[in-house]
Amino acid sequence: MLFGDKSTESIQQIVSEAKTYLELQKDYVRLELTEKLTILLSTLILVLILVVLGMVALFYFSFTLAYILAPKVGGLMVSFGLITLFLVLVMLVIYHQRQRLIISPMVNFLAKIFLKDKEDGQPIITTINDNDSENGERNNA
Repeated sequence: MLFGDKSTESIQQIVSEAKTYLELQKDYVRLELTEKLTILLSTLILVLILVVLGMVALFYFSFTLAYILAPKVGGLMVSFGLITLFLVLVMLVIYHQRQRLIISPMVNFLAKIFLKDKEDGQPIITTINDNDSENGERNNA
């Protein structure tokens, strides 16, 4: 025999250790994924609850403001029209600034969750705002 029993045992031990290592890595990846998805899902649920409650509050606030403004602007219909105009303007501003207000924070949040380096806790990639300042303004369309 070219190799002795010791080398055969060493190879078997290395193969066994490699299998154990791969199983541990698989469990580690599953735990990491579970942690990150839990953070993402809990944040999504929190944002959804806050948006729904904010919409309800805005609805009641709009009615309150309409009834307060009605005697000052010449009627209930005019006050509802002014509030509607204001809300449409706010929606247009949010739509125009969606990159800065919605998309960039969401990308940064997801990058922080899924792409952070384990050793120093810093994201692996640069953030959207850093890239925008280096490459100039992005097209918002």
